[in-house]
Amino acid sequence: MSENIPGIEITSLQNPRIKHVVKMRKRADRDEEGLLLVEGYRELRRALDNGWRPEELFICEGLFLGSNEPALIQDCAAAGAPVIRCSEDVFRKIAYRDRPDGLLAVGPQIHHTLAGLILSMNPFLLVAESIEKPGNLGTMLRSSDAAGVEAVIVCDRQTDINNPNVVRASLGTIFSLPVVEASSEETLTWLRSKGIQILAATPSATMNYTEADCTRPTAIVVGSEQYGLENIWMNGADAKVKLPMLGQCDSLNVATAATILLYEVVRQRRKHDEKG
Repeated sequence: MSENIPGIEITSLQNPRIKHVVKMRKRADRDEEGLLLVEGYRELRRALDNGWRPEELFICEGLFLGSNEPALIQDCAAAGAPVIRCSEDVFRKIAYRDRPDGLLAVGPQIHHTLAGLILSMNPFLLVAESIEKPGNLGTMLRSSDAAGVEAVIVCDRQTDINNPNVVRASLGTIFSLPVVEASSEETLTWLRSKGIQILAATPSATMNYTEADCTRPTAIVVGSEQYGLENIWMNGADAKVKLPMLGQCDSLNVATAATILLYEVVRQRRKHDEKG
């Protein structure tokens, strides 16, 4: 271990701190303590850059992939997080990646509310209803960040937004844009109160997604791959849109479909701005 990196060292798999981190893999235990796990250099760097402050940082220098880790570790220490050096077998015990890179932090969960959202004059939102897979939700967060979405609203959650695999799949963008959990009922009421049009994505729609006017305040709504959107969205949407399916499959992966729809909003708004 390098002497340039401060901190205590743990080599026992039975250490109470190690057992606590392993316990945090369970949603009930994370929720009870209000904690989440952030593993990986990019994810942790983005978290710090967006104001998240870790409570503990576990490291294993033998697993580092580059030369930027010491600066990140110093930033975590400066934020008040104790640095805990681990032997490789201990770190692999707490890691949830198949190929860990030697960095894992424990810190507060992410929580935002509809009432706390600050919107632009022309809001652009994504609503994700009953998404089952953490990887899909994380990918949608990453796409939303890339497309300039102002907030993602997760309705009637089936997966925990603070799941380590959501953080991982989002590449840490869960820290760079507001992610709100709310029921479909309160979200629909809130969108209507803000004058935001609701575009529901469904294979049963007759309108192609390119035909909807996305230059106005817009919320794209996507649902679970297995069941699609619930009736509250199908009945409450201002318009239903579909992606043309030219092969044998009747739908796309929900994260893929959401990304296409988000970038259609980007395309239309850029074209509108160019016309002046």
